[in-house]
Amino acid sequence: MSKSRQSLGMIAILALLPGCMSDLGETVSRFRGSEATAPTGTGPVQKAVVKPSDASELIHALQTRPTVIISGTPYAQVADAVIASDTRVAAAELRVAQLRAEAAQKNWMPRIGPNISLTSLGDVVAQLVINQVLFDNGRKVAERDLAKANVERAAVQLVEDGNSRVYDALSLYVTAEENRDLATHLNRAYDDMARFEWVMQQRVQGGVSDMSNLNVVQQKLASIRARSGEAQEAASTALAELNAMSARPLSDLRGLGQVRDAEAGEPLGVLRARAEREQAMAEARIARASHLPGLAANGSIDRDGTMGGGLEVTTDTLFGLGTMAEFKAIEATKETADRRVAESREIAARHIASQQSKLTAYRRQAEEAIGLRQAAKQNLELFQRQFEGGQRQVMDVVGTYETFARALETEIQLKYKAARAELELSRLRGALAEGASI
Repeated sequence: MSKSRQSLGMIAILALLPGCMSDLGETVSRFRGSEATAPTGTGPVQKAVVKPSDASELIHALQTRPTVIISGTPYAQVADAVIASDTRVAAAELRVAQLRAEAAQKNWMPRIGPNISLTSLGDVVAQLVINQVLFDNGRKVAERDLAKANVERAAVQLVEDGNSRVYDALSLYVTAEENRDLATHLNRAYDDMARFEWVMQQRVQGGVSDMSNLNVVQQKLASIRARSGEAQEAASTALAELNAMSARPLSDLRGLGQVRDAEAGEPLGVLRARAEREQAMAEARIARASHLPGLAANGSIDRDGTMGGGLEVTTDTLFGLGTMAEFKAIEATKETADRRVAESREIAARHIASQQSKLTAYRRQAEEAIGLRQAAKQNLELFQRQFEGGQRQVMDVVGTYETFARALETEIQLKYKAARAELELSRLRGALAEGASI
């Protein structure tokens, strides 16, 4: 029995040699130091720390990705609050992919396990079987590459989710801030229009004006009051949704933030396409290897000490009339994947260029709106002086005031349109959340 066990041990050692020799020149893992642990309970999230020499190029690019949000601004406070409360589903998926990649790193090692069967005579036959792949046309290497590509794809998804979450939160904050500014403006306009109403009431009581003009002013007051209520409700709704996804209340936060005008590297859509290309190419190599014959060494020993072993030619798929066409389709996978990366890069560049043009236009229009508002203000002051001098009617001043109020409202709208365009541009670049913080 001891001699048989020693022989089986020698078979196992010899079976290990091809895998060991084939892996001497291969890095154990491209992702050492890049583990990201999903949060458990209320404990802090372990951030990924990586050195350029220890991680893949794509993982390193994600982890060193900067954010365009300036620290200390309201934008930064919103981003920090929503990142802190993130459930991090994508982080858990990344952890799963990393564990599978870790398991795949040892797929070249022999497999050993029991083989129990029942004979026709009712006897139970138990064997210990060991199997070692000696030659598989690169299938094991492709499986390891596929596992690594899955980690890269999960890492891209994690950063994409972080950027989308920050974008959604900042969009809600900008909506709330815009409606709060609009409500403040409308409340001020209501107070000003209420003074015109008082003047009209005095003129009607004095018989100088009729009720029609007073009714017009009162209708304008009712419209302003309704719009102010709508703006306040919209602000409250946006803040409630924002607080629901935040780690702390943000209702008292005011003011817009600032973003840097800086590139964050390749857009996340391009990085996702690159990871998917690696996945497709690894799957193509696995499919190609499955059509080709391989060689494996087998050894077994039963409970009586009887040992067996030998070499086996293996194949997953038999040849058929369409096998050559399948080979051609597999070879075309690389070109298809490369074209998808180029297409993603073109689409991202087009969207970024379009959004940059919109942002430039909104900023220019906002500057023009400031000039129009200032001109309307000067015209209103002139009409007020003329009214006090008896040269203008009340309704003339009311109409001029409405022009000024609309100019101020347009200025507010364009200001926040530019802010939204700025956030959208940062989202397209994937630069709203810092890679290290995710």
